[in-house]
Order: sequence, then C-alpha cells, then structure tokens
Amino acid sequence: MDPEFFEAVAMPLFDQLYNFAHWLTGDRSDAEDLVPETYAKALKGFRSFEEGTNLRAWMYRILRNSFLTSRSGLRAQSQASLDDDETDTSALIAHSLTPEFFLLQQEGKQTVMDALACLPVNYREVVLLCEIEEMQYKEIAQVLGVPIGTVMSRLARARKALRELLAAKTAEKATKWTVIKTPSR
Repeated sequence: MDPEFFEAVAMPLFDQLYNFAHWLTGDRSDAEDLVPETYAKALKGFRSFEEGTNLRAWMYRILRNSFLTSRSGLRAQSQASLDDDETDTSALIAHSLTPEFFLLQQEGKQTVMDALACLPVNYREVVLLCEIEEMQYKEIAQVLGVPIGTVMSRLARARKALRELLAAKTAEKATKWTVIKTPSR
C-alpha cells in the first residue's frame, strides 16, 4: 500500500493517538515522542495491514505496544487486582449551577484525573479507551490483544478502583474541612 493512502487514513487519528499517549505516559514530552514513533512503525509495517480491518484499532495497538516497551511503560508501572463493581452516576439539577458549583466541578475533574493517573496501566488504558476514546469492547479487545471478557473485567475493576480512590479523597477532604465544635461553658 502506498504512503499517500496511509497518510490519508492514518493522519486523522493523530489527535486521538496523542491524547491516549499523553494519558498513558502522564507526560507531554513522552507523548510527543511516542506518537511519531507509532506513525513510523505503522508506516514501516503498513504492508502487513489487512485492508478492510480496523485501522484505528491497529494504530492504537502499535501505540500501546510502543508505550509498553518504552522506559515509562508497563515495567515502570505497578499492577493491582480488584473485585468487579459498577459505577453509579447522579444527575445535576439546573438551579444548582452556581459559581461554587463550577469551582467544585473543576476541582472534581482534577481529582478524577489524579485518581486515573494512580491506576495501573492495564486498568488506566481500558478506561481511557472505553470512556475517553469511546471504543466498543470488541475494538478495545483488538487494541489490547485480549478477550472481550478480560476487557469487561478490567474495566469493572478499574471503575471500582477509581471509586475507592475518589471515596478516599472525598473522605480526606471531609476530615480536612470538618468544623470543630468548641465545648459550651
């Protein structure tokens, strides 16, 4: 397959791949190195790509494998095993949109990002592919090279770990801001 065709189909994925690389590495510089490396490897191996298969999954897989073999990859990350569970979400009420709400929401986003960064790579990547990149389980399984059941169990465990991390952070903040009552005289 010719390089012009590769450029036409692969370049629209650049921003998505960069975002995924940044989430995986946690560092802009590493992500900026990882994405061009991914494109170079993909272009070099483009002859092995089977036309009609999922190019997006193929590119993500190359990026992931490059990350895992890099100095900031899987060897440098910790592993953990947790039980399955699902996340509940609550709806926002329109009249609660105050300046304080926006401040708390921004703080909440940072807390979630910090919690996500604390997850082991195999959990973080499945959450990112599912929730951020909006991939289907089948596509995630292709990217990671694992069965769909493994994707589902990792996602459930990752969500549980995120809940636990966020609950711990919330409890930490609650104790920090608890009003201490003074005894009456």
